[in-house]
Amino acid sequence: MSATVAASPRTTDGAAVVRPPTPAGRHRTRRPRRRLGATLGTNGILVVGAAYMVLPLLWLVFATTKDASTLYGASVFTPGGSFVANLQRLLAEDGGIFLRWLGNSILYAGAGALVAAFISLLAGYAFDKLAFRGKSALYSTVLVGVLIPNTATVIPLYLLAASVGLTNTMWAVLIPAFCNPFSVYLARVFSSGYLPDAVLEAARVDGAGPVRSFLSVGLPMLVPGFVTIALFQFVAIWNNFMLPLIMLQDRSLFPTSVGIFLWQSQVQQNPEYSPLVIAGSFLSIVPLVVAFVLLQRFWRAGLAAGSVK
Repeated sequence: MSATVAASPRTTDGAAVVRPPTPAGRHRTRRPRRRLGATLGTNGILVVGAAYMVLPLLWLVFATTKDASTLYGASVFTPGGSFVANLQRLLAEDGGIFLRWLGNSILYAGAGALVAAFISLLAGYAFDKLAFRGKSALYSTVLVGVLIPNTATVIPLYLLAASVGLTNTMWAVLIPAFCNPFSVYLARVFSSGYLPDAVLEAARVDGAGPVRSFLSVGLPMLVPGFVTIALFQFVAIWNNFMLPLIMLQDRSLFPTSVGIFLWQSQVQQNPEYSPLVIAGSFLSIVPLVVAFVLLQRFWRAGLAAGSVK
């Protein structure tokens, strides 16, 4: 029988090179340990983040089923039997004022989100596709506006609204919501990713002007970006607290955020308001959940396009 022996590597003088033996399993044990540690660390961070977001929501759901006497005395995640009673009292309190607050929030957030998304798309389209004098400087100003927190602009906005007599009106909350620098930035990203220049050039060859090109060609292609921006704006306006708190004095114009705060300020004097605050907070998140569930296929596509770009 003949056996084939692999030739050993040799040096230039013909001597065989002797290699030190490699400890068996050295590479096989380190890599799985590293992968296991990375997996455990990543999953641990995800679990902590999920718990941070989900546990308060679970507490809110269970707390809505309890009355004032068992709200803080019973176990945190033990359901009670006052869910229907709490909702009935909430809807009947002060002549059904909560329904008015909820309708105001839907009006502020819905109208503000739609108008702001359309204005942002117009601005993002102009910054991306059009050439005009001062374009770079103006866009830099928009980016600076992204860095300014909304709370820093509340007092200047109040002084401007007071100078024209718009305080204590719906327009004092709606008009500032129509413009958002971050939405303009997102719109420019979506315009660059979703709208090829060749499509607009073909529209111009066919005789379409800038406005017709945007409305007939650009806007239908930017629908995912429009929905994504509108959802972001909807959530931001819905959760807005400082602006309507400063602008509005009439209780009938309050959104849910300010109305629930009004009830919360009375809890120390009257603990019976605690179930109203909890039930109102529960109902106030329902429109947000419904909006995200119904429009998830649009905003998920929009987020994916923005991340790739």
